[in-house]
Amino acid sequence: QLFNVVFAWVGFCSPGPLEDVVIDRYDIPRVCPREVQTGDFVRYHYNGTFTDGKKFDSSHERGAPFSGQVGLGRLITGLDRGVQGMCVNERRKVTVPPHLAYGSIGAGDVIPADTVLVFDVVLLDIWNTEDKVQTRTLSKPESCKRLAEATDFIRYHYNGTLLNGVPFDSSHSRNGTYDTYVGMGYLIKGMDEGLIGMCVGETRTIIIPPFLAYEEKGYGTVIPSQATLVFEVFMIDLFNPKDDIAVVVKEVPKTCTRKTVVGDYIRYHYNGTFQDGSGFDTSYQRNSTYNTYIGMGYVIQGMDKALQGLCIGEKRRVILPPHMAYGEKGTGDIIPGSAVLVFDIHVIDFHNPKDLIEIKVTSKPKKCNLTSEVDDLIQYRYNCSLMDGTLLYSSDHYEKAPITTLGANKVIEGLDEGLRGMCVGEKRVVIVPPHLGHGENGAKGVPSSAVLHFELELLDLQKGVPDGYMFVWLGDSPDPLFPAMDLNKDLSVPLEEFTAFINIQVVEGTGRLRPGMDADGIIKDMFNNQDRNRDGKIVAEELKLKVEEDSDKARHEEL
Repeated sequence: QLFNVVFAWVGFCSPGPLEDVVIDRYDIPRVCPREVQTGDFVRYHYNGTFTDGKKFDSSHERGAPFSGQVGLGRLITGLDRGVQGMCVNERRKVTVPPHLAYGSIGAGDVIPADTVLVFDVVLLDIWNTEDKVQTRTLSKPESCKRLAEATDFIRYHYNGTLLNGVPFDSSHSRNGTYDTYVGMGYLIKGMDEGLIGMCVGETRTIIIPPFLAYEEKGYGTVIPSQATLVFEVFMIDLFNPKDDIAVVVKEVPKTCTRKTVVGDYIRYHYNGTFQDGSGFDTSYQRNSTYNTYIGMGYVIQGMDKALQGLCIGEKRRVILPPHMAYGEKGTGDIIPGSAVLVFDIHVIDFHNPKDLIEIKVTSKPKKCNLTSEVDDLIQYRYNCSLMDGTLLYSSDHYEKAPITTLGANKVIEGLDEGLRGMCVGEKRVVIVPPHLGHGENGAKGVPSSAVLHFELELLDLQKGVPDGYMFVWLGDSPDPLFPAMDLNKDLSVPLEEFTAFINIQVVEGTGRLRPGMDADGIIKDMFNNQDRNRDGKIVAEELKLKVEEDSDKARHEEL
């Protein structure tokens, strides 16, 4: 520092006139990054008094500090010398002898001739025409992949103060960021320059000399003429109007046989944040996936694009510029205008409304002469999961594996179809799209529009009969039929004889009873259907034939 001590009085030990200014630095700031030098411009407040304490002038009372250039004769010589070496916010008392003030002439009626003057000065500002914008980074993210450039659109918070620390504006007090293009003249020149090169999440101090700020005019009542401005800026986000979405793939499954395309319906979880990391929405908190069609305008433009080309189970980060998100207006109180959005996405599943079931056989017996089909009674084992592996339900949770008749609407359509064509002992994986599963409404424990993953094993198979029938011939029935039924040839067939006849057909493989039902009950119902006079026996005249056309050949059923 240029003046660290009080200037000595000339002839300090003996009375006499002052030969030079006397400086008393009675309040010095702890930090003094810059001191006044010849050629600098300064702005300061002062009180001017005589040695007896009588005041002759005060910038405080006028409400306007003094501004001028130091060392070029534009101030009285004593003050020119007295302010040199001052720091902003320093207070000093400067005693000026007459020959360095107004001399033997004085100043009108205010200052008599040969008067010693005392100035109590506080320095408010200092700058030089050679000054440049000064920036100092206070904090910065470890990762900084992009720097603000000219033509970028940025959103930032700031606190604005004068060089002496007096605040004049703050975006925080308005609870809203300042949003603007940078490097295109929308800001004062110094701010345009100071913001270049910042990262999202960076905090920096920008010091702007007056000629790169508001110059002589100042700004209203808050920024005086020729004021140096200090901004503490925190960058919230930035983008360029030419930006496309940015995708960072975080995790991809080892196997990916299919990727999303326009028209697919997808279920995914997401975390939504701004570029500074603050969150605005998450599907996890609602414990429910976001479900939508892809590329059909049901979501914001950037998300519609970002959801294409994904695998089930994939995780990726997607960065959406505002013009592909919610634009200048934002949405509600959640997303401000011109906000860049960051989504971390996890794809749970997807399908297309035109999808059929997918079948992959994982194990099959070498001999497979008999396969399941509609009307068959089967017993099977299963595990049902979501595509992310979450187990929904399993036959292992029950004492007995389920039994069902295929084609009888006893299970969801996709599972029924997936169980067809199986051999006993065969294992397969079946993927069921929601329109062949539990649909948009889901079911107990099954989310809406969920694709289901079934692991199936066929345990037992009993060939069935067409819906509505109790018995079918597997070939042509005996012709004539009644003599074949009349086992003892007495021209009448009681229930016992009828039962014996039907059982012979089943054993010999020429006929089939409906599986899964009481055989004696079925046979009794068949008998009663033919015993029209209810006398406990069937005679030739009561016997009826029903014929069903099937693949160009007649099949006789229920006699």
